[in-house]
Amino acid sequence: MKKLLLLALLGVALTACANSPKMKPVTQNANDTAPFPNAEVGFTRYAIHLPTIANENNAKVEVIIGKEMNVDCNLQNLGGVVKQEELKGWGYSYYVVEKTFGNISTLMACPEGKNKNQFVTINHKLGLFNYNSSLPLVFYVPNDLQVKYRVWQPKSKIMQAIAE
Repeated sequence: MKKLLLLALLGVALTACANSPKMKPVTQNANDTAPFPNAEVGFTRYAIHLPTIANENNAKVEVIIGKEMNVDCNLQNLGGVVKQEELKGWGYSYYVVEKTFGNISTLMACPEGKNKNQFVTINHKLGLFNYNSSLPLVFYVPNDLQVKYRVWQPKSKIMQAIAE
């Protein structure tokens, strides 16, 4: 008798669930930067949203951080430290340019009047990032810097090295 009553109640509950309005499944917009903190005063948040491509495992992303400067014929770089941070509770990484300093340059004598505008970069040690279209690459940089990027993909034939 108890089993019959239990089955009847279970049937009513299942019928009620089946007839209730369907809730739309929650889909997370992976390119959304909402969980990432807002930029602090004096900083700009840059997000790189990569499109979906075939064979994402074969592609890499090079991130270039720097600013446009008027330079002479010397090789120019900016000094700086880029630190990887973790978004607490999410496990995602983001990157902060903690400090930048001066213009590092070779000291060759240059001809007069040969200055040009050039994008001068920070030589960070982040390397190439894995291509991932489901999450943005997020950077916080001082307001005077910009973030640019380039996608690297193999297009040539793979060659065999010679064992010597």
